[in-house]
Amino acid sequence: MVATLPEITALLGEPRFNWSDPAPWIELERELGIEFPADFREIVDAYGSIEVNGQLYLTHPAGHLLHSLGENIRGDLELWRDEDMAEFLPSRAGANPGEVIPVASATTGEAVFLRVPDEPSSPWRVVVQEFDSPAWTLYEMTFSDWLLAYLSGRDVTLCSRNFAPDRPFYEFLP
Repeated sequence: MVATLPEITALLGEPRFNWSDPAPWIELERELGIEFPADFREIVDAYGSIEVNGQLYLTHPAGHLLHSLGENIRGDLELWRDEDMAEFLPSRAGANPGEVIPVASATTGEAVFLRVPDEPSSPWRVVVQEFDSPAWTLYEMTFSDWLLAYLSGRDVTLCSRNFAPDRPFYEFLP
């Protein structure tokens, strides 16, 4: 199952970014040698660079320097490829099949990765690494399913109930 944007919107609220120019995605995907999953692109295009529940940071490739998906990925790949950090992930950080690519972070110290499928026909999966420990969790779900679970208050390593007891919310990153 792949959660739909209307399901995300029902919990998070109406998106106000609604990006439609594919150029930033094309440039970033060409640089990395991958094509991001459609559900991830759709959510990020709808909402842009945001902070969800005062905890989870999502960024868009058209964002400015401080909140650019491409800049964040480049910096995070450098960090996670360091030999002292590599042991904290289930596989190498990168954009090759079986590797994990960092796509989001949290104020509570977690990093969210997409696991690049081994085969083009295989689904993308989500890996969450708890930065303050060597623990990581692979979620056998798409990004949209993982985000929907997070917004619903399910424990997907990040827990929104503490940060959004009434209902999920988002704010644009400055």
